[in-house]
Amino acid sequence: MRYAAEPWLVFACGRYEGIDSRVAEEARTRMPVDEVSLGDFVLAGGEVAVLVMIEAIGRLLPGVLGNADSVADDSFAPGAMESLLEGPVYTKPPVWRDRPVPEVLLSGHHGAIARWRRDEALRRTARHRPELLGRFAPEDLDRRDRDVLREAGFPVDGEGMAD
Repeated sequence: MRYAAEPWLVFACGRYEGIDSRVAEEARTRMPVDEVSLGDFVLAGGEVAVLVMIEAIGRLLPGVLGNADSVADDSFAPGAMESLLEGPVYTKPPVWRDRPVPEVLLSGHHGAIARWRRDEALRRTARHRPELLGRFAPEDLDRRDRDVLREAGFPVDGEGMAD
């Protein structure tokens, strides 16, 4: 989100071992320079990483998405989804190959839908990225959150989660 607010960005793609450190030092004398890591893996070049950055940043710019409010439910969005992976997504039709969309999503009950989405996000995060849940302070999780995490086999409270 911080990068999307910038008036301009410049990306420099390293190859193999990266960019000569002197180049980054020189650039820092003229502009802010961030060295960004996308994760625990190594690429032959930075071009793919830059494409990921452009995709992640570009979708936050006004007018890029048809509905600007849709980013509010994305993984890691500030608010209810902060530090969580997005839960399952369903589109049309309501039944596909005998697999229905969960009934709650068709109910029109916005509170119940929001709770279901948070529950599913907690489950998915516990399953795929449990280290993200360590970012939560105890007061960030309500009773239902704790129950969902326990059901997912994730330790809460005095069971090993950050207190």
